[in-house]
Amino acid sequence: MDTREEKISLLSEMIAFAVIDGELHDREYDFLLMVSQELDIDKTTFLDLFSHRNEFSVIKDEFHRILHFYRLALLMHCDGVLHEREKKAINEIGINMGLNPYATKRVLKLMQEAPDQMVDAEVLLSSFQEQLN
Repeated sequence: MDTREEKISLLSEMIAFAVIDGELHDREYDFLLMVSQELDIDKTTFLDLFSHRNEFSVIKDEFHRILHFYRLALLMHCDGVLHEREKKAINEIGINMGLNPYATKRVLKLMQEAPDQMVDAEVLLSSFQEQLN
């Protein structure tokens, strides 16, 4: 993520995904706040994103698209409830990002099976690289 606009776009997409099930859970909000701090977005801008719909920019670098997909998947699991709308949306987002659908399904399955819903970075990246061979 290079520009402020890209960071805001990323965070805006995450917020839209967080409320896809009809509500924003405290753990989802905390996760989003943590990501906004990691991206160096001030709290006022962060809070404004909840009331404004922004256009999402396309992430050109595959590594950053994988990272963003993983953040969305973590967000999906952080409230402890996996909604059908979230499952459908995360798969559509992965496809729209140009990520391999088999790799995204594999990562989501690994996350679901993991006790803390987290996947090691090497496993995450290798899941996408395997599909290239």
